[in-house]
Amino acid sequence: MSRINTNVQSMIAQRVLGQNNQNLSQTLERLATGTKINRGKDDPAGLIASEALRSQIRSTNAALSNADRADQVVNIAEGGLQEVSGLLTELQGLVTASASSAGLSDDEKQANQLQVDSILQTIDRIAGATSFQGIKLLNGNFDFNVSNVASGVSDYRINAAKFSGSSLNLNAVITQSAQQAGLYLSFGGTALNLSGTNGSFTIEVRGSKGARQLTFASATAVSTIVKSVNTFKDVTGVTASAGGTGVKLYSSDFGSSEFVTTKVISTGNIFGSNIGIYGMSSSDFDVVRTTGATTFTNASNGVTDYGQNIGATINGIQAVAKGKSARVSSDFLDVELNFTTSRSQQLGAVGTGGTTATVTGGGASFQLAGKVDIAGKVSLGIGDVATRKLGGSVSGFLSSLASGNSNALTGNNLDSAQKIVSEAINQVSSLRGRLGAFQKNTIGATIRSLNVAVENSEAAQSVIRDSDFAEETARLTRSQILVSASTNVLGLANNSPQSVLQLLG
Repeated sequence: MSRINTNVQSMIAQRVLGQNNQNLSQTLERLATGTKINRGKDDPAGLIASEALRSQIRSTNAALSNADRADQVVNIAEGGLQEVSGLLTELQGLVTASASSAGLSDDEKQANQLQVDSILQTIDRIAGATSFQGIKLLNGNFDFNVSNVASGVSDYRINAAKFSGSSLNLNAVITQSAQQAGLYLSFGGTALNLSGTNGSFTIEVRGSKGARQLTFASATAVSTIVKSVNTFKDVTGVTASAGGTGVKLYSSDFGSSEFVTTKVISTGNIFGSNIGIYGMSSSDFDVVRTTGATTFTNASNGVTDYGQNIGATINGIQAVAKGKSARVSSDFLDVELNFTTSRSQQLGAVGTGGTTATVTGGGASFQLAGKVDIAGKVSLGIGDVATRKLGGSVSGFLSSLASGNSNALTGNNLDSAQKIVSEAINQVSSLRGRLGAFQKNTIGATIRSLNVAVENSEAAQSVIRDSDFAEETARLTRSQILVSASTNVLGLANNSPQSVLQLLG
């Protein structure tokens, strides 16, 4: 064939050369950028997957930064609490030293009070000064805001609460009443009737704090026995009250760890009607059981009654109880409620309409997951550690130890002062322990898991998007050879029609 109008071989060579040039250009681009997906047409599905992974990696890295920031915040709060804890320990020593009346002058006690005032002022200053980037950490800024607290709640503590919306209702339901341990000693009259004027009635009273042995002579009045038992109530943990023709012994506190044991060492041949040791009614602690009595003679090995913890649910979660206190701890809610004595013994929902209290906001919230939702957040409550807040509504607050207040060292309420300081130490230690657990378990585990997630996501993204240089360099060599060959072939194809000129002579 000798046609020159259309050079088909040249057209084929041009097309092949164009394809080879395109392949060479793509290979050079991948080698230059290090990625094999530079635009959507390179791999549409791979581009979608890669962009999703890149977004996930960026969010996860931001969550890692949040976790590191949370750790720094807690570190600063812990530093302030450590100083407060040391000051409270010093305060405890001053209270104990001032309780000694012999060998301690008024000037020394006043000097101790000056130290107490200085400690209280320092605690308040630390509570107001401990901050992160100007945000105060220990003055209640990160405590939860609570309203509509039911009258049956004597005290509460919100450690953590995650919720969507503007508020969260706490719904507590008491399913089992809190009880003291209690026994009733019936003497058959208002005084002991022992056979013989030299007889003696000896008992051992034991409680959760200790035991005391008491001896009474014939004709000792019930009121005298009550006074004798109550003299040692701080030692034994057992309180006495007169009731009819006998004495009611009951634990000072509530809960299953409380007990009352009465052991009769010597009966003194006591006589009378309905004498012996009786239990208290489980439905009404003020009512003595009329059955199941133990005679004093059969009580030589002791008769014991135990208290009972409250049973409750909070927002449908079974609470862990101790005495009159109930607590639930979950990822979304960590709350402790202390109930009044009367309410702790009344079954049913606590509060008007079943609402025990309402959390309206507050707390410290940290975003520790790449996806922004309630599951990815962690909330933490850091209470106010000022002296007006440390302590409790029952025992009193730490500020009452200041000069001129009810529990100052110069007064006579040092036992109350020591209880307040002990309660404050427990509160600060509990807060430090909770923050430490948050750092060690929540933040630590989060950082480790997020680092692994970033590594795996980067690896997946690399497989999809990154260039394989060994493969691309091989393609580069192949494309260069093909382009060179295509160029030579195109030259030959363009020269081929010139051979037709020989036919023209």
